[in-house]
Amino acid sequence: MIVVGGSASQKLSAALSKVTGARQAKVEIKRFPDGECYVRIDEDLKGQEVVVVQTTYPDPNLVELFILLDAARRMGPSKITTVVPYFGYARQDKLFKPGEAISARAFVKLVGTCTDEFVSVDLHAPKVLEELTIPHTNVSVMRAFGEFFKDKGVNLVLAPDKGALDRANTVAKVLGCPWDHLEKTRIDGSTVKMAPKAIDAKGKVVAIVDDIIATGGTIIKATEALKAQGALKVFAACAHGLYTSNALDRLTPVCDAVYSADTLENPTSHVSAAGALAEHFMKKR
Repeated sequence: MIVVGGSASQKLSAALSKVTGARQAKVEIKRFPDGECYVRIDEDLKGQEVVVVQTTYPDPNLVELFILLDAARRMGPSKITTVVPYFGYARQDKLFKPGEAISARAFVKLVGTCTDEFVSVDLHAPKVLEELTIPHTNVSVMRAFGEFFKDKGVNLVLAPDKGALDRANTVAKVLGCPWDHLEKTRIDGSTVKMAPKAIDAKGKVVAIVDDIIATGGTIIKATEALKAQGALKVFAACAHGLYTSNALDRLTPVCDAVYSADTLENPTSHVSAAGALAEHFMKKR
């Protein structure tokens, strides 16, 4: 197996190569003065099983992925698997008004025409993969987060809402601790209470886990509420640290720590998706 890493996923590509023992291809990627992308894979891929790893956010990285796939295909590999650690447009998965594009489905379909297999990581809505006619898998880094939190004293795992409860469950099972989801209760016209649905957070070291942290607004409100209820520490954790609108600057003073995976490479990337991806590839061998 040969790993071809895009510019947005260099660290994860290197980690995946190390864990699997696969060779990492030399790739030249640069931008012309007009912003267009140039790609050259400096490796013989003929007859090889190739894994292309590239996060597709922001938009230029999506374009780069398709150019990488074209370059790889022209070299005659036996198989191409595309790994998209963070899939840009993943949250645009529903039609709300007539005339809207369902962008997640559009890009999934497009990628499906360029590769033999598709692998995503903690996709926001895995149902969009049903559009694919090729083998596809969505792996999760939540077990890795469970291992990561073992030495941090976490004894309660919370999901920010019901939709993320499975993620909290996975992390909590590794830790052997209870899990719950946060519930919003409106007290009056201007006051909303946010608290675990069934478990008291007093005296607990809490990890709030989700797939994406974007603006961080919900995490900030939840952390403030949990500490007011007596939580000792509150950690925020996500697969994808998007951190829009200076979210990290606003989260840092409130949370005891903020952690993310390396699907989007940033200073909070303390957990790697390489293990979950390697497990997928090892199962297929």
